[in-house]
Amino acid sequence: MRRKNSSPWGYLGIVIVLGIVAAFAWWFISPAFIDNAVSEPLPVAAVETSPTPATVETNPTVAAVEPQATVENPPAVVADRVLSRGSFYNLAHLSSGEAAVYQLADSTRILRLQNFSVDNGPDLYVYLVPVDPVPNASGSEIPGYFSLGRLKGNIGDQNYELPADLDLSQYKSVVIWCQAFAVPFAAAPLNPP
Repeated sequence: MRRKNSSPWGYLGIVIVLGIVAAFAWWFISPAFIDNAVSEPLPVAAVETSPTPATVETNPTVAAVEPQATVENPPAVVADRVLSRGSFYNLAHLSSGEAAVYQLADSTRILRLQNFSVDNGPDLYVYLVPVDPVPNASGSEIPGYFSLGRLKGNIGDQNYELPADLDLSQYKSVVIWCQAFAVPFAAAPLNPP
């Protein structure tokens, strides 16, 4: 007895399933061997200064007095203030570098990851969390977290602007979090300098 030929729809279904599996495998596995490097400078806030009168030497023999000239000063760069900082430690993956919260001269606050490195993975985010140390527990979210968005790169210096109304006293650590699998990759405490 001869077997009946399969329909072309069966082959099409197999191709579609294989395509979906391949796309998922690429999304899941490719970050393990592809690094994403970022190199953002520390933002600088400039504060405008008022014009400073410059003294002009006058010749005492001249009867007319020359008016004083004003010289515009260039904007002064004000040093940023570090509000908190800490070094990254490993949780589920290897990491290194430092997390620091800066307040700029214009009162903007940023979280900066400096000399940062972590093993890459799928769906990585930057969280602020209310605990220190961060438990190395997978499978459930850390209660009370605040997401700063996707991790820009698994290597390098990067900045994340903090909302003006965010109460930083509620957060004790920064966590690199894999949302897809609810896994903490690495964390850094946020301690006063």
